[in-house]
Amino acid sequence: MSGTKYVESEGLLYTSPIREQGNIYKPNNKVMADETMSEKIARDVHTKEIDLVNRDPKHLNDDVVKIDFEDVIAEPDGTHSFDGIWKASFTTFTVTKYWFYRLLSAIFGIPMALMWGIYFAILSFLHIWVVVPCIRIYLIAIQCISRIYSIYIHTICDPLFEAIGLMCSNIRAVIRKEV
Repeated sequence: MSGTKYVESEGLLYTSPIREQGNIYKPNNKVMADETMSEKIARDVHTKEIDLVNRDPKHLNDDVVKIDFEDVIAEPDGTHSFDGIWKASFTTFTVTKYWFYRLLSAIFGIPMALMWGIYFAILSFLHIWVVVPCIRIYLIAIQCISRIYSIYIHTICDPLFEAIGLMCSNIRAVIRKEV
């Protein structure tokens, strides 16, 4: 409701029953249409657009994947192979690593994604439906037990140990060495 007030011919005030921005299903203005679309995009995480350029935005594999030819094979000064062999070795290493990774990911990528999807679904299910409720039950039960334990400590143990402490506080030990 817009909240603006109109005066009827009889002099009674009433609020406008029509939204100024239009129906929420058919917005009249671009601002509301953009808000509706952004809500729809924010809610639909399964079909979100993925970034094909930056495939590791959280940098999970920075230490593993950045292995280049120079990290594996290096010739110290004074021991160099022919330049053509060095270039061919570099090209062979780089192309083999690149295409073999692509071949392995083409063969095993979807089955591994399926396996990891199932694993994390089971893990999430267990956490949501088993672990958290068990922890909550434990905390509720232990709260009751802790109150009973606290009452026991304050009514029985505290006075007992205070009395023992007072009795033992007057004990004096003196060590004498007699010759």
